[in-house]
Amino acid sequence: MKPALPTPSLARRMACWLYEGVLMFCVVFIAGYLFVTLTQTRNPMDKRHALQAFIFVVAGIYFVWFWARGQTLAMKTWHITVLDLAGKPLTQGRALLRYLLCWLWFVPALAAMAPFQLSGSESVVIALGWVAIWAILSYFHPQRQFWHDALARTQLVSTRPPTP
Repeated sequence: MKPALPTPSLARRMACWLYEGVLMFCVVFIAGYLFVTLTQTRNPMDKRHALQAFIFVVAGIYFVWFWARGQTLAMKTWHITVLDLAGKPLTQGRALLRYLLCWLWFVPALAAMAPFQLSGSESVVIALGWVAIWAILSYFHPQRQFWHDALARTQLVSTRPPTP
């Protein structure tokens, strides 16, 4: 039996997650600009559902592309690689499944907020609270993986070079 690959600490995974958010801001900004330019949208509320769908697809392409190669830029910076449970690179199908399951970081909180007229600060508290809960739930996984990784049958592994 192959020895288990080391799982990065929750702190490293969350730091990578935050850095990924900064990089995604750039991806979303460029995708939004491209969408607004190509559709010649003048009012930000016009075609907002089409814009959201477009950004969902662009983000999916970004993540599936990089995860099928093992790492996004943020993951490379934090020495984290995503592999399947056999320790092999993800197929594009498995990377797509992981992308869809990664929405568990946000969808439950968004669904809980949907029926209520919440202020911006209340929404942020609920969203960040759910993110914290979802991250902490990884402590209940035998290898300390996130649960969307368990469902996708993927794993995050540390590729940090050994210290001398």
